[in-house]
Amino acid sequence: MQPRLNFFSAAPELITEVRALNKAVDECGLEKSLLHLIKLRASQINGCSYCVDMHSREARHDGETEQRLYLVAAWKESPLFSERERAAFAWVEAVTLVSNGPVSDELYEKALRHFSEAELVKLTVAVGMINIWNRLCVPFHAIHPVAKAVAA
Repeated sequence: MQPRLNFFSAAPELITEVRALNKAVDECGLEKSLLHLIKLRASQINGCSYCVDMHSREARHDGETEQRLYLVAAWKESPLFSERERAAFAWVEAVTLVSNGPVSDELYEKALRHFSEAELVKLTVAVGMINIWNRLCVPFHAIHPVAKAVAA
């Protein structure tokens, strides 16, 4: 696959604003580890290899374990995630897939048991932010770095 275009250079003024919002999300006060995990989960759902690669690398750099990163895609079946992380993953899935139907009252109430109202707004903006990046990277074929294969 080849990149279709470089959206950074095609619309630099707008991407500058997207980057500013991204910076605000990264500094919003939610745990850095949680932000890594939700970015990874949304990117998995959206099939964004560029963002899956980037957020996996960033999370590992910040101390996340390989095992937890591998199991983000199967978080419902893994005991490795806290109740707060589970609530966040459920919220990520519902918001990312909002075209499948509204976010239920039950899920909203569950999220409020683990996040304050302000935190839930921050979480929702963070989900929207990674969805923006995914919606830029996927259609324009952003290519993640490729390491050379090592012979076994």
